[in-house]
Amino acid sequence: MNFIVDAQLPLALTDWLRAQGHAADHVSELLTVSAPDQAIWSLAKDQKRIVITKDRDFAIWAADRRSGPQVVWLRLGNATRRALIAWLEPKWPLIEQRLSEGVHLVEVRA
Repeated sequence: MNFIVDAQLPLALTDWLRAQGHAADHVSELLTVSAPDQAIWSLAKDQKRIVITKDRDFAIWAADRRSGPQVVWLRLGNATRRALIAWLEPKWPLIEQRLSEGVHLVEVRA
């Protein structure tokens, strides 16, 4: 799977995704941290990437089946990098399964 990690998530998540065997880049590596959501959406769509985000806008677009990428919406408040990864790791196999099934929006709640 090929991910783009949104700006409000840490670079460490990109490293973790790579360690899981996925292609992943942080938005700051591809655009700028202040890139508008539409630019990120278009890039992800064009490059067939999955957006992983905490941003509700992407979730709304994906839920509306707007033409574009799959979205993993992390519904977690502020957390340290370590806490984020610890929270996400046990949920990851199900997230991968849902993405493989073609689900447009995978919502992950705390």
